[in-house]
Amino acid sequence: MQLKKILSAIGFAVLTAAVLYTPSCQREPVYIGDNSGYPIDTTGNGIPCNPDSVYFNQQILPILTSNCAMSGCHDVASHEEGVILNNYQNTRNTGQISLSNPANSKLYKVLNDDDPEDRMPPAPMSALPVEQRALILKWIQQGAQNLSCEADCDTSNVKFSSSVLPIIESRCKGCHSGSSPQGGIALTNYTQVKATVNNGSLWGSITHAGGFTAMPYPAGNARIPECDIRKIRIWIDNGSPND
Repeated sequence: MQLKKILSAIGFAVLTAAVLYTPSCQREPVYIGDNSGYPIDTTGNGIPCNPDSVYFNQQILPILTSNCAMSGCHDVASHEEGVILNNYQNTRNTGQISLSNPANSKLYKVLNDDDPEDRMPPAPMSALPVEQRALILKWIQQGAQNLSCEADCDTSNVKFSSSVLPIIESRCKGCHSGSSPQGGIALTNYTQVKATVNNGSLWGSITHAGGFTAMPYPAGNARIPECDIRKIRIWIDNGSPND
């Protein structure tokens, strides 16, 4: 019995010594908050784009703007069949997107309709490329989220034809083309774009400056990506040539 007490006391002493003299364990920090799996910008330099994620403003909205959100179709004024595809909120609210069955979402189904008259965009416009349709489906499969990122911005050789016009076509042409362009302003060629540079409305609109109609319309929408804005500024500062 005495031996048992002695052994018990020795064991307790050893355990106490281990606790007192063993260095503290190094633990990984515990983060409480966002656990979505997407990067969080802690630098102020923008969130880098993840090639496995689909970003609405950078990838999906330009497709919708150029092919759907135009006069007579799915812009704010026309809202054909009640569908408006000019920004994230309207796309989610009116595009009949099904997160439980993405391929059954109306926004995706109409892009693949066999009838050219019912397909979007309708004839005589061509169907969207397979890659763009697949991208829209992937966006819905990922939860149709309003993710944003900041891609690498190459401003080393800014020209109207290769830098500015593609931005105008993907971000503006949907609303500012056709027989009844929004605000009576068409942006389908150099002459038309140059006119908005001369009166200051292009720069004022894309930077949401006071006294100008903010673009993308309606007011409250996020500005176009900063990289696009920088390219347009460089082109304007160079004299906005038709190069």
